[in-house]
Amino acid sequence: MRKPSVTRLTMIVHVVLLVICILLMVPSGMSGAAEINQEDLRSLVEAALANNPEVRASSAHQRMLDYRARQAGSLDDPMLMLKIQNGVLRDPLNFSRDGMTQKVVGISQQIPWFGKRELRGNLARREAEASHLMREERLLEIVRSVKEAYYQIYVTDRSLEILARNMRIMDDLIILAQNRYTVGQGAQQDIFRAQLEKSKLLDMRITLEQQRRSQEIRMNSLLNRPVYTRVGTIPEPPITPFSQGCAELVELAENNRPLLKSMRAQIGRSRAAQALARREFYPDVALSFEYMQREPAMGGDGDDMYGLGLTFNLPLRRERRHAMLAEAASEEAMSAAELNDARNGIRGGIADLLSQMERRRRQVELYKTGIIPQSRQNLESAVIAYRVGKVDFASLLDSRLTLFNYERDYYDSLADYQIRLAQLEAMVGGLSSAQPPDPGTGE
Repeated sequence: MRKPSVTRLTMIVHVVLLVICILLMVPSGMSGAAEINQEDLRSLVEAALANNPEVRASSAHQRMLDYRARQAGSLDDPMLMLKIQNGVLRDPLNFSRDGMTQKVVGISQQIPWFGKRELRGNLARREAEASHLMREERLLEIVRSVKEAYYQIYVTDRSLEILARNMRIMDDLIILAQNRYTVGQGAQQDIFRAQLEKSKLLDMRITLEQQRRSQEIRMNSLLNRPVYTRVGTIPEPPITPFSQGCAELVELAENNRPLLKSMRAQIGRSRAAQALARREFYPDVALSFEYMQREPAMGGDGDDMYGLGLTFNLPLRRERRHAMLAEAASEEAMSAAELNDARNGIRGGIADLLSQMERRRRQVELYKTGIIPQSRQNLESAVIAYRVGKVDFASLLDSRLTLFNYERDYYDSLADYQIRLAQLEAMVGGLSSAQPPDPGTGE
């Protein structure tokens, strides 16, 4: 009878170890290895803003637009004229044969109607401003993408940690089922089912490891560094109270969001285009001066001569100019409608993100203080009850799976809160300094 006694002692030891493993499954717990090579979100964002090719191209793009705007308001180059006037064909190089033969040097300058140059420069500056602000909008998207990738790596790492703990629990459950089967208290099917559950966990680990690698590649692409660079572990971010309301955030977006600024600049460009189109109904002027040098001939003294000219274009194609004015007015109406649509989208987006963040915050608190501790207690009770034959093995596995899913949901809610916060920051164009500290920095 010693062998059954030893087997029961082994079963008791495994039950105790299994309970200890369950007690160690704390939602906020991190292994010692996780403290090594922790990534800092602020440093990653700074690296992206310093190294991302789109960011580098933005400054060059702004200089290009500034130089283009300078060209728009400048005068056309003057025209120099050199000619021989009234030359004699029978003796083309003899300038003293006829008194009317002249060597002419002239210069002319095209001068737009008053105000056109200023309007053209304003039009180009508005266009440059709108284009550059759209570049700044793209920079906000880069920062948001870095933060999203950061928290996606975080939740994947936590899922892998939970998976590793559950695999250790499954090993203990397999041994426990084997021991009960040995003493005739359990079914062999329990062993097979436990091994199948472990195989499912192994399959899930393969998928999570691949997801982690894909997220690393995305992060490295945003930071413009080699795609095989390893991304370190992510510390657990705190959820701090969010003080700003929807109305305050909408006002912040009106003042800070590059998209809205770009659309307002586009409206200003359309108005400048209308003003320029109205000036097109007036003629431009060309001033010219000619100096005519003559040689004495045919009894004449050959006095030099000059000529002054004032030339106007005739703006008779009024249909084209009316169409130009209508085009600019339609562009203004279109830009104003797009601005209102963007404002409505931002208002709705801010309200929706605040609602989702509040839901996730409450879920995190509920998982941390209620659901997960209760699920852990339920699993501990199921292990003890299975040991004495009060519950079947399927119920024990269900309890383990329930705790596993709740722990993953906890970290998913925690990461999703931070992702929504990053999206909110991008939507309003950056939060004020009164906001909570940057998650993950601990400041």
